[in-house]
Amino acid sequence: MRKPNHPAISVMLLTGLIGFLSGCSHSVSDEAIARDIQGKISSDPDTKDSQVSVAAKDGKVTLSGSVKSPAAQQKIDQIAHEETGASGVDDQTTIQAEQPKPQPIVIPAGTVLVVTTSQALSSKTSQAGQTFLGTLAQPVSGGGRTALPKGATVSGTVIAAKTKGKIKGEGELALALTSVSTKGHTYPIQTNVLSSTIKGKGKRTAATTGGGAAGGALIGGLAGGGKGAGIGALVGATAGFVGGAFTGNKQIEIPAESPLSFTLTAPLTLPPPAK
Repeated sequence: MRKPNHPAISVMLLTGLIGFLSGCSHSVSDEAIARDIQGKISSDPDTKDSQVSVAAKDGKVTLSGSVKSPAAQQKIDQIAHEETGASGVDDQTTIQAEQPKPQPIVIPAGTVLVVTTSQALSSKTSQAGQTFLGTLAQPVSGGGRTALPKGATVSGTVIAAKTKGKIKGEGELALALTSVSTKGHTYPIQTNVLSSTIKGKGKRTAATTGGGAAGGALIGGLAGGGKGAGIGALVGATAGFVGGAFTGNKQIEIPAESPLSFTLTAPLTLPPPAK
């Protein structure tokens, strides 16, 4: 009678045991599958901004949520299909609608900027080319929202300044704005020129030039008169400059803190508001 081959049986048992243990070691839980796919989606540069949830049951992976592009959706589906232990993929993700890009704010030409001067200006003491500063006396709207807040800093230039002689000659003072600053940024602007002259024996004229609407400087934001309007604005609350006839020195004087009104002659474009 043939004796049993004990070594052969032992080898067979050992091989079977190794195969069983090997199969157990390669069995991946649903939780581990979902966690691994979620981690890969979160770390991949093409998919990390996606709002996707991953679930797994009996090896079948379900993807839900939203992605920003078809390319991201395809990449996520690929990650799930390549996952060890995944037996199938149900991709229920949707592509987000593209959000409209913020539009710049445009303040149209013709918009009035009411400015309070920060310093006194005079046909006698100011110099052509001199810079003057001021602040907006009231907010300015554009695109249905406040584009420039009250108190925003403005800068201007003395276009012309000429003192009047004691007996004859003509005094002149002309101003225009050149820039406005808000939220740490400065933007160039174009406005009409406010101009006032004194001729002969104290005769005065006031005008706006440079394409702006007539009316020139305003006091308290009230619309002023056109060309030739009265110069004694602080007295009559009409058009803009203060004539020397009111002080006896026959010079054109604008005290500090005087409200003046300028008109934009070209649109001012500001960047879109921050979200």
